[in-house]
Amino acid sequence: MSETSLRVETRDGAVRVSVHVQPRAVRSEIVGQHGAALKIRLQAPPVDGAANEALIALLAAKLRVPRRAVRVVAGLASRAKTVEIDGTTENAVRMLLKA
Repeated sequence: MSETSLRVETRDGAVRVSVHVQPRAVRSEIVGQHGAALKIRLQAPPVDGAANEALIALLAAKLRVPRRAVRVVAGLASRAKTVEIDGTTENAVRMLLKA
């Protein structure tokens, strides 16, 4: 894991986190850090929004928030994304690295 701190911030009551996605993995899982971003492997392919939907589902499940509380706000067609999450805290997001 990198020594760089995870880029997480609270903006307008929602938590934003930088995410680096690896689509077409064997399984969907949070694997650590990629620079200042949360590194996530997704089983879904990057076709027709499938990887974004899988990302939303994984983060919602891990943070125990409804799927509608998780949004990709930047990087829809990129591996580097910014995700905004309602109903959680910066600390809860940082704890995903330890789980």
